[in-house]
Amino acid sequence: MSATHVTAVLRTDEPNLMHQAVEEAVRLLREGEVVALPTETVYGLAANALDPAAVTKIFEAKERPTFDPLIVHLANKDQLDLVAEVPEAIAPTLKKLIERFWPGPLTILLPKKPIVPDIVTAGLPTVAVRVSSNGIFKRIIGALDKPLAAPSANRFGSISPTSASAVLSELDGRIHLIVDAGASLYGLESTIIKIEAGSPKPLITIVRPGPLTPDDLKLYGKVKVATRSVLDGPADSPGQLASHYAPKTPLRLLERPSDFIPEEGKRYALMSYRGEEKDGYLNLTEWEEVMMLSPGNGKLPEAAVRFFYVLRALDRLGVDEIIAEPLHEHGMGIAMMDKLRRASVRYAS
Repeated sequence: MSATHVTAVLRTDEPNLMHQAVEEAVRLLREGEVVALPTETVYGLAANALDPAAVTKIFEAKERPTFDPLIVHLANKDQLDLVAEVPEAIAPTLKKLIERFWPGPLTILLPKKPIVPDIVTAGLPTVAVRVSSNGIFKRIIGALDKPLAAPSANRFGSISPTSASAVLSELDGRIHLIVDAGASLYGLESTIIKIEAGSPKPLITIVRPGPLTPDDLKLYGKVKVATRSVLDGPADSPGQLASHYAPKTPLRLLERPSDFIPEEGKRYALMSYRGEEKDGYLNLTEWEEVMMLSPGNGKLPEAAVRFFYVLRALDRLGVDEIIAEPLHEHGMGIAMMDKLRRASVRYAS
């Protein structure tokens, strides 16, 4: 797709600027355009979810295959009945989850209603729904008063954006507007779940790991994390394709330092968890650059906020290969390790 638009970036850090940005975003969305908006997870590329022509523009701008379904963002929980059916068997569990985690980074798969266009759900019988807690997003979707389809605002398969500048580097000239509300709060896409009736507890399957972890969800049912990834499609949920979140530079997840043998003449950069020599990665070679996710602390929430920023910065270096240290695979580390494995699929193939 060639660049056809002048992409405006509107700030929201002053009341008059915020009012202008919200007004312009709502105007464009009502006209069937796509707009990049901040959420608490990552920046999303939004369009009226009930307008198939508008949603088509999301796929065109991202160069996203139409077999990969989108998440539908609701203005509030009362809009759930508009787009989704709630099976009686899971209604009590769903109610508890919504009361606890909406608005917030939780996406739930439910049977869809006919009003949701097939292009949004890739023809699947389910729709992925959530309510964002970002204040600017809430103002815009509230004024529009329609659900928004909004996948991450980047080219398909590449690094998710956690700032307006990252969106601009991906989609400049492809969309009319980016609403800039600063850095994303979590830095990882929402946790996607499906709920099934079970005894003695309902079963909650984490289809895509994210900011909400198994520990957060275990009060509401038996939790398992899905391991299936789709190599070529179609996907049964957003975020299921095996190769995803990938930099242009080949990335290798190095599970053990002893597995690394540097090739002569190659330039390497390291994504380090905490930058500690005792972890065994810092002295493996003369790194072109070392960037840390949680300098010295090894705190997973801090690492999550910096994850896509660091990956994008390392990708800009022009090295031959990015080497990534593994993270502790619990809490938010589950989501980051999932993304590193997807990002390294191109290297593995």
